[in-house]
Amino acid sequence: MAEGAVPTEQELLESLDRIGVADVLVQALATTASIGFRRVSADARDLPQVRLAIEALRALEPVLRESGADEAVVRDLEQARMNLQLAYAKAVTEHEQQPSDDGV
Repeated sequence: MAEGAVPTEQELLESLDRIGVADVLVQALATTASIGFRRVSADARDLPQVRLAIEALRALEPVLRESGADEAVVRDLEQARMNLQLAYAKAVTEHEQQPSDDGV
């Protein structure tokens, strides 16, 4: 296929045939972890989104492990989740220690 050309249906199907669901899940979870870390930062804080990222990682780790995904990759995602959980706990503590805006 020439650069900039629109792929044919057959080329798209061949591309899909080379990709496994586990590959897509690994990429999605890596992206989820990255977004979670961004949302736990002070300048982009969104704790419900961080919690969602943590829960998604937690839910899909065993699915990846059981599907035969590379164990090193699953361990890396597991470590990212644990680090995100620690960052989340720290952010929640910081949030709870901030004085409220209503003067109370």
